[in-house]
Amino acid sequence: MEQQNDSARTEQYNAPTAGLRYPVSFSIFALARSHRALAGQMLRDIGLFPGQEIMLLQLWDNDGQSQQSLGRTIGVDHSTVAKSVKRLEESGLVTRTRSPEDGRVTLVWLTEAGRNLEAKVNIIWKELEQITVNGLTESERKQIESLAYRISSSIDSVNKEN
Repeated sequence: MEQQNDSARTEQYNAPTAGLRYPVSFSIFALARSHRALAGQMLRDIGLFPGQEIMLLQLWDNDGQSQQSLGRTIGVDHSTVAKSVKRLEESGLVTRTRSPEDGRVTLVWLTEAGRNLEAKVNIIWKELEQITVNGLTESERKQIESLAYRISSSIDSVNKEN
């Protein structure tokens, strides 16, 4: 199979010239934008914003985590976690309590409504996963997963230095 040149590839995806100058970074940007938009559309139907389901997924696996632990696990800063938890709390999906061992630590707990969303979110993520890998071979799926983690790790290591 003949590989497309950069111009044809950019034209195929209707990409601006940034896609020609910075093909890897632009393709990651385009993929993330498309994936987040679709996830947002699907999650909107159950009253969630993109990213909130990631926090809920973590709580379904380990309820009662500290906000700091949630941020570390999903790789976001404290202020982002605090805003997301506040929105989830306002929606009645989680509650926050102070840790009995350390009053400075805020623990996040699922409510019954939060627990009841688990099956719906899993259905959405299963469908999103199927759409995302549609047309890829098993080898390509494994390759993109491996490359994505390697790229993410490389970027994260630079972020930690700054």
